[in-house]
Amino acid sequence: MTKRVFGITGWKNSGKTTLTERLVATLTARGWRVSTVKHAHHAFDIDKEGTDSFRHRQAGAGEVAIVSGTRWALMHELRDEEEPKLETILARLSPCDLVLVEGYKREHHLKIEARRREAKNGAPLSADDPHIVAIAADHPISGETIPVFDLDDIPAIADFIEKTTGLVKS
Repeated sequence: MTKRVFGITGWKNSGKTTLTERLVATLTARGWRVSTVKHAHHAFDIDKEGTDSFRHRQAGAGEVAIVSGTRWALMHELRDEEEPKLETILARLSPCDLVLVEGYKREHHLKIEARRREAKNGAPLSADDPHIVAIAADHPISGETIPVFDLDDIPAIADFIEKTTGLVKS
């Protein structure tokens, strides 16, 4: 099954995470099953030193699954492997109506560009990326040929994503 994928991209501190969080809340409230993929540009760890699963990874386990009655997680250590491509990660996700992808600026899925005055870089990404199909900004934007939304107009952005990805209630 081909997953519906829509991205939220932008420079550091452009509001990507807040926009993603608010879109997930709105779209799930509308009855959609939404999953997310977040790209991190730095080493990160969701496990804490001293926990059993951390100790398993430190001992050399390639993958560690943590399972409880309320959730499960799978951690994969890359060690000498390259970072997996987005499509590899998407293939591992459970079925859902929509996957929102935060980050992955260079990938070729449809995206909305988040722009905030406080972003680390103010250069527009949309000029060089034909996969950016809309902009969400906290300030006026002029001269664009794609739709521009207020960064806080989550219902309108969610409507746009539903329309763009073909999400329709049956």
